Amino acid sequence: MTSLPQDTTPPPDPWAELRRHTPARIALGRAGAALPTHEVLRFAAAHAQARDAVHVALDVPALQADLAVAGWASTVVHSRAASRTVYLRRPDFGRRLAPDSADALQALGIGPVDLAVVLGDGLSAVALQRHAVPVLQALRAALNGRLTLALPVIATQARVALGDEIGALLQARLVLVLLGERPGLSSPDSLGAYLTHAPQLGCHDAQRNCVSNIRPAGLPPVVAAQRLAWLATEALRRRLTGVGLKDDSALALLGGPAAQPGIGA
Repeated sequence: MTSLPQDTTPPPDPWAELRRHTPARIALGRAGAALPTHEVLRFAAAHAQARDAVHVALDVPALQADLAVAGWASTVVHSRAASRTVYLRRPDFGRRLAPDSADALQALGIGPVDLAVVLGDGLSAVALQRHAVPVLQALRAALNGRLTLALPVIATQARVALGDEIGALLQARLVLVLLGERPGLSSPDSLGAYLTHAPQLGCHDAQRNCVSNIRPAGLPPVVAAQRLAWLATEALRRRLTGVGLKDDSALALLGGPAAQPGIGA
């Protein structure tokens, strides 16, 4: 009696369906004991993009031109890190303004204002170049004139804490730092936003609210701006940011009850 041929088709990989929904490196397959060649090449390309994002310089004139087209005047400052090499090796230099930049901001005589916005290159100038203007435009629309704004300050070789000194010099009640985040292998252009009440030298991270992964493939700029507008409004009402300010913006957008003052994150 002749036996029927057995079906040798391998069962479908359940990970393959999941891979369609995420850029994370899952269901890569294998070639023997190693990854398939195309996955090795994809990894190498992503790693190169991440390295480039760290080292590429911010095109300040182009960013100023984009801001001008969108109706924003701007000024430029520099941290105490004189080069990218120094910036990467001495994070503390990126947290303080160069003396000439501090003097220039002081001479502007801006303030007091509700909100100062700092546009920092951080660890991904690519992120700032691509997403800063869309976030600013959406934020201005979301605030709808409720807050007074200082002119945006473009800061090169910048760390988050550089905004504290800038905000203090501009006599701002709040400072918002839009900064290029450390690149990931699937996100070389991720922008972070850091909001601090009563900025001054010596502020620490627990005093800030952070909205991260702002990019079209992550948190869209319009959604991020709505969240930041809610946080800024609540920060001024409660006179605090950080662990004392829980982000209930999603609840507020859905028409839920307002968060209670003083409830921590």
